[in-house]
Amino acid sequence: MNKSIEDIAEELKTNNKRVQLIYAFNGTGKTRLSRAFKESLEVEGGSDEVGEEISDLSRKSIIYYNAFTEDLFFWDNDLSNDENRKLKIHPNAFTKWVLNEQGQAPTIIENFQRLTNSNIEPRFSPDFLEIDFVIRGDESFTNIKISKGEESNLIWCIFYSFLCLIEEELSSPEDERSTSDFNNLEYVFIDDPVSSLDDNHLITLAVDVARLIKSSSSRLKFIITTHNPLFFNVLSNEFNNKLAKDPDADPIEWLFRPDNALIFRLNKRVDGFFDLITLGRKVPFSYHLQLLFEIREAIKKDDIRKYHFNFTRNIMEKTATFLGHSQWANLLPRMDDGNIDPFLNRILNLYSHSAHAGDETMVVGDEEKEKLKEFITLLTTKYGFKEQAETSESL
Repeated sequence: MNKSIEDIAEELKTNNKRVQLIYAFNGTGKTRLSRAFKESLEVEGGSDEVGEEISDLSRKSIIYYNAFTEDLFFWDNDLSNDENRKLKIHPNAFTKWVLNEQGQAPTIIENFQRLTNSNIEPRFSPDFLEIDFVIRGDESFTNIKISKGEESNLIWCIFYSFLCLIEEELSSPEDERSTSDFNNLEYVFIDDPVSSLDDNHLITLAVDVARLIKSSSSRLKFIITTHNPLFFNVLSNEFNNKLAKDPDADPIEWLFRPDNALIFRLNKRVDGFFDLITLGRKVPFSYHLQLLFEIREAIKKDDIRKYHFNFTRNIMEKTATFLGHSQWANLLPRMDDGNIDPFLNRILNLYSHSAHAGDETMVVGDEEKEKLKEFITLLTTKYGFKEQAETSESL
């Protein structure tokens, strides 16, 4: 079936699960999907833009974290004096409620430093429209400009505090809530909140998100998309485990069961349409095996692109690390003189340094295609990679 990104959004809406987790390669259309999902709710009269100054939280049926959320924050670099650099916040109901009304700045700062292991301290202005940054314990470092990754992490921490507060509100009986602003909220869409985190902090973030969702007693439904294999696998494992309200109770009341979650891979086809493929929970998602599947499918369809050589090199790097080789090129086949195949080495190096989007229309020669086919066969037989079937396993 030829599904557009709008069709995928509608399909997600029909699944009445607490959480839907989706893996997709970068460039597949995760941010487009979050926008299409939001816009489908707007058609039904249930949402508006989170960043608008006149935004009315009570009208929303969805909140989301994606690239557009980060657009609410922008830098004033003080170009005249290069001294008083600040991160500014577009006035909006989202940050006003979290910062001005709920006083969450200390919690946000604590979470930011926990996820970055940083001595950087964000300092909010009294009106919460600006943030400057200092190094704790060193008065010589004030009004510094943080990295893009640190900035993304701070914005995520603001959103996460917002989300925790909403969950707390919606988990209370309606007549006991401090505000009715979120009574119409149905969905939370989270797109890749993992910029520049190392593995340890990425795992911490994933566990935090999973714990919040699993312990929820509200009616919110969550959609999470990511291109990061580790983040995806940690969340998959977390959603594959039950959570009891009280493990010692008899009978046990379950807050979360694995059948409360659906796990997918979003695939963008060559013809521009999309597939939403259901993944089983029994076998963990393996990024390198998915890359190998993509290469094998391209070989079968005689649709090898230059980015498939990049996929091949990625597989080789992971395999070489696992086997203890210092260089991935050690896995390349050898010529009669004992040296590695120079042609295969050259094309893997050459094609691996090109941009994915630009390569999609670039022609691969027949000799290069044959070399790739031969090497994938060698890699499969020599190192025991199993054939991966594209199955839709029911959860």
